[in-house]
Formats: sequence, structure tokens, C-alpha cells
Amino acid sequence: MSLDTVARAEREPDAVQPFADLGLKADEYERIRGILGRRPTSSELAMYSVMWSEHCSYKSSKVHLRQFGEKSPDSQALMVGIGENAGVVDIGDGWAVTFKIESHNHPSYVEPYQGAATGVGGIVRDIMSMGARPIAVMDALRFGPLDAPDTRRVLPGVVAGIGGYGNCLGLPNIGGEVAFDPSYLGNPLVNALCIGAMRHEDIHLASATGVGNLVVLYGARTGGDGIGGVSVLASQAFTEGGPAKRPSVQVGDPFMEKLLIEATLDVLRAGLVEGIQDLGGAGISCATSELASNGEGGMHVWLDRVLLRDPSLVPEEILMSESQERMCAIVRPANLSAFLDHCAKWDVEAVVIGEVNDSGRLTVDWHGERIVDVPPRSVAHDGPVYRRPFDRPAWQDGLQADDPTALARPSSPEELRATLLDLVGSANLASKSWVTDQYDRYVQGNTVLAQPEDAGMVRVDERTGRGVAVSTDCNGRFAKLDPYAGAQLALAESYRNVCVTGAKPLAVTNCLNFGSPQDPAVMWQFAEAVRGLADGCLALGIPVTGGNVSFYNQTGDTAILPTPVVGVLGVIEDVRRRVRSDWGTGPARIYLLGATHDEFGGSQWAHHVHGHLGGLPPRLDLAVEQRLGKILVEAAAAGMLLAAHDLSDGGLAQGLVEMAISSGTGARCQIPPGLDPFVFLFSESASRAIVVPEPNFEASFLDLCQAAGLPTTRVGEVSPHGATLEFEGLFAVGLAELARVHHAALPAVLDDPA
Repeated sequence: MSLDTVARAEREPDAVQPFADLGLKADEYERIRGILGRRPTSSELAMYSVMWSEHCSYKSSKVHLRQFGEKSPDSQALMVGIGENAGVVDIGDGWAVTFKIESHNHPSYVEPYQGAATGVGGIVRDIMSMGARPIAVMDALRFGPLDAPDTRRVLPGVVAGIGGYGNCLGLPNIGGEVAFDPSYLGNPLVNALCIGAMRHEDIHLASATGVGNLVVLYGARTGGDGIGGVSVLASQAFTEGGPAKRPSVQVGDPFMEKLLIEATLDVLRAGLVEGIQDLGGAGISCATSELASNGEGGMHVWLDRVLLRDPSLVPEEILMSESQERMCAIVRPANLSAFLDHCAKWDVEAVVIGEVNDSGRLTVDWHGERIVDVPPRSVAHDGPVYRRPFDRPAWQDGLQADDPTALARPSSPEELRATLLDLVGSANLASKSWVTDQYDRYVQGNTVLAQPEDAGMVRVDERTGRGVAVSTDCNGRFAKLDPYAGAQLALAESYRNVCVTGAKPLAVTNCLNFGSPQDPAVMWQFAEAVRGLADGCLALGIPVTGGNVSFYNQTGDTAILPTPVVGVLGVIEDVRRRVRSDWGTGPARIYLLGATHDEFGGSQWAHHVHGHLGGLPPRLDLAVEQRLGKILVEAAAAGMLLAAHDLSDGGLAQGLVEMAISSGTGARCQIPPGLDPFVFLFSESASRAIVVPEPNFEASFLDLCQAAGLPTTRVGEVSPHGATLEFEGLFAVGLAELARVHHAALPAVLDDPA
């Protein structure tokens, strides 16, 4: 294949180009021609195709995502917001924390191990590029039915990939979710989150400043894996004589990533870097165009200097390759020798591939021939923006009218007991220890809380004990019933999970997983979810710092449940004041905070027992949620609480079971007079938590709740050395039976060789 240069593009303006194979529409291709005043070279076409993809450009979502900035609450903690590799918040004492969540859904279906592993690697590099040391990871996972053959293929590989990569990096995996629903069959969700810590003065941004400064590519060599990972059929389009059959899923090397982390932190601490960017989606195309457009506006690149694993790669493939464990740094010429020495210390290869200039152009040469000459902003930031049509689907009214009140409910003590055991052992409510036991939760020695606690918590400052807690949450069934309310319920649950540990919520990241944006019904779900999340964050006073949008999550014409996963980060001044869900051995009294209503739309009971989805999700009052959170945080700081636990899926019954199993101690519980036992035990009403006050602080805690106008119901007492969870006048279940049922669901399927 002869080299397609800028000069050739000018000489042969009508050459046929495979823009459609690269995911570009005809009008997008014509727009590129208009920007350049000629047809693009094949290398330029490669760059535009990946950078204008949905994954990189947010072309269908950015008109809605602007709300996160327009409605952002005032926050003294926010240091770096939307637009950088990750958001940064001030947690006090000169410490800053950065966190972000991103998706690696489609690669994880194609090749579960590498898809999930490289999802972890990518989000870790995002955090590292801000100047932070990664301190923990989390993951939010969604699969088809647990017993589906394809789930048995995908889930073990995904879990092994997450554990294998994160464990080798030495990063604790402290939390997340695992959920099952038929809509995810054929399209699992693998959302990876990373948290990093740094001092305020160590924050770095992605910009190429300083004319004459050098562009250094360092880390792993560039290979043929991951070409076009954010586009379609990319490697095939540039190979003469047929498809090149390059792998579209990246291949990760966690040991190289570990070396890259240490080398990066070394050069940053030494003050040798003017700007830095990780190489993830769109590879060199992304790093060079974003760095140039965020800096002086110009850059020249010698692409033939890039170190390759595969010498057969053509320029287009090098520009598009998403090979892992690579970073790009802007370095002053006077600092180059020291930069290279630090890289060599960690056995990390580094090479100068370019230079910053003020030309206003991004130019790329290949063995002396000019193959790219473009305005960098047109590649990185000024791609197409679509106002996709969206409409409330015609079926939405019927879905909401199909209220679960008509479903047969358990009423006798025997039926209530059977329902509790059935739910406790259901795939969504059962123990996820089969998954989490494959992750190292305590490496580095700073993990304070991890699965199955409500939120993960890590210590940031060993001297003061200052730390952060993070939770991710979403109930896709709620979002299907009402995407606006469903997004807010996801936010509220994640917010509440952070609060029950004693941490004060500071910021939000999100991973918005939806079907095709070309479907007006899906686009309506997305628009409503974004609006709900933006309004919710404004009401709770916590800003969105960044995140990710993942579209086209569907099999054929069937979209996944709308799944706006929300991550909330909170700060705790001293991790020794954290609150666990383990209520100890008693004696102590158990209280329910918040009001319980007859709300079963989208509930786990309706889903698991009846296979039903309809009605409305639980009502949410964000002012009440905020008051509940404030009480939980204040009570924890004052040492008033023995234990606390969020209530969500499965309701009060599930919360009590989890606390009893965690502590190994039973409880005697009472249903308040006049209340329907089924509703009291299994409703999933929002803004509720179980708390067990320290006996000496019980009266003070109740006074605090009363002053805040928060409903407080005494549920029962922790039974000293008890081995039974008893609901007086109804039924009792031994802890041994509960634990057996709770822990059996996943192993029964995933450990079965059949």
C-alpha cells in the first residue's frame, strides 16, 4: 500500500476512502473535507474517525451533559472539574483526591479477561495522569441471568481480569456491585473506578505548553492490539488485499503498568513534566491532538520514531492503536536527560516523538513525508454535536400503569419466612463473595472498609487518619420505570452508602450506560437520567467531577435497562471513627431511620418472585435524604453508633439479614403495631437506614433524629450471643441457615463444571 501523504491528497482529491468502514457518516466525511480544504489523508481519516467516535467525542450526549456544569452547586472542595482526565477534590490538610469511573463494556463481552483487565488499566492511568498515586479500585458489573450459559462464560473471565490486573498492580479492590438482569445478556456492563491521592501542589493537567518543549512517549511499545477499539473495522480499512485481523481488544500487562506508575510518579515529583496525558481510547491520535489543543495550539510528531512491537504496522494503525501501558509527557529539552534516566531506572522505554510549536497545526511525518496536517482542536474538541431526537416512548404509560399491587403477596408467617429465604438466596441479593474473594482488598494496608460494607474506605493520611469512602450504585429497573427518578435514586443510594460509614459526601462521578442514541426512546431515557442526576446533585450540593457515557449497549433491537451508575466520594477526618454494618454481640437496640411506604415498583421482590417490572419506583425526597445523611455523619463523628447499614434492594429484611450474618449475632425484631409485615419487611422505600446506637449515646442520638424531624422506629434488639433472627409473632430463622442460603447462589452455578 503506497503512503498517502498530504501532497498526494491534494493531487488526488477524488480518491475513494473507506470512511463508512471507520464509522463516519457521509456528512461527517464532507465536514472533514471542509475543515481541511481537501480530502483527508488516510492517516488524517484514521484520526478523525476515532476522535469523532461516540466514545471519544460524546457527540450524541454533550448537549445534555452540559447540565452538569450549568447546574453545578457551589463547592469549595472542587479543584478540577469536568474536562480533564479525572476530577479532583480537596479533602483537607493539603490533600486532594481524584476519582473517576469508565466503561469497558463491549471489549469485555468479546474477550472477558482482557476486556475487563484493560478497563482497570485505563482508569488507573487516568488517575495517574492527574499526578496522583492510585490507592484503590472498584467495579460495577452487570450480567445476564446468573444461570445463562453466556453469563457462565463472561462473568468468570471478567472477574479474573479485574482481579488479575488489580492484584498485580498492588491496588486494593474495595467495593462495587454485581447485578443480574436478562437485558444484559449479550451486553454485560463492566464499569471500572479508580481513586488516587496527592498533595495539592502535585496536580497536573493534560496540556502541551512551552514552544520547543518535547513530546515524549513512554511505557510499553505500540502494537496491533486495540486498533479501532473506539471505532469499527478500523484495522481492516487500511490493509491492502483484505482484513488485517488485528485484535480489537487490548492486551494488558499489569507488571508494565506498575513500572509505569512508579516512573510517572518519579518524573512528576522531580518536576520534569510540563503536561501529561495517558494513552487510552484512540491512542496517539487522542494524546497528541488533546495535548496540542489544550496547550500552545501546535505540535509536530515524527511518527516513525514510535517504538513498535510489530514492525508491520502502517501509520494509520500506529495512530489508532490502543495498546496499553503508555503515557505521553511534555518535557523541556533541558530536562530530557533526567526524564529518560528516571524511566530507565524503572525499565520503562521512552522516546521523543514530537515537539510543541505555535503553528496552530498538528503535523505528523512518516520517514520525512507529511501524512497529517490538521487543526488539533478540530480533531480533539470540535467534532460533530448531535441533537438526537428523543421522545417519551408510547409504552411508558402502560409500563407505569402496570402496578405491582395486584401481585400475590405473602401473608402467613410461613409464606413470609419462605419469601425472606428466597430473596436472600436470589442472584441479586445473595453474597457476592465468590467474586470479591478473588480481589485483594487489603494490599497497601490502608483499606478500612471493603466488601460487603456499604462503601469502600481507604486511609489517605497515616498521620491524621484522614480518609475517603466511595460507593457506586444503580437500580436499572427503577431507571426503566422512570429514568429521571431512577437516576436520582441511584445518586441517593450511593450518597447514603457513603454517609452510613461516617464520611461526608463531596463529589460525584458517573458512568451512563444506555442503548442506541439513534433510538428516540433510548435518547429520552438518557436525557431524563442526565436531567435527574444534574438536579439531584444540585439539591444535595455535590458536583459531578467527570465520568463516562457508554451508548449502543443492546443486543439487536433490545436495549439494556437504562443504567446510570453513580459513584459518590466522601471524606472522613479520622477513619477510626468509621461505622461498620457489623452490629457486634450486643446488647443494643436496633432502629430504622426514615419512613416506609407500600412501594414495590421495580423491587427485587417483584423482579425475582414474579418476574414483574411495572409501576413507579419509590418516591424520593432529596431534602429528607440530605437530613438523613447529615445525622449519620454527625453521629459517627461523635462516636454514637455501633453500626449502620443502608436499606435498598430487598428492604429492611435484607438489611437485617446482612447485618446478622456479618456479625454472627442474631436479633429479636418486632413489627410495629398496625403495619403490614410484608410491607415493613420488603418495601424498598428510599432514604432509610438501620442504625444501632451505642447504648450510652442512645438517648442523645434519638434527640438528634427528633430535632431533625427524621422518623425513627425501634425495630428490635441485638441478641447477645444469639444465633437466630427472630420476628416476634411471625417466624424465626437460624443464622446458619441464612448464611448457607446467602452464600450458596453464585458458587452453585459458577463452580458447577457443567
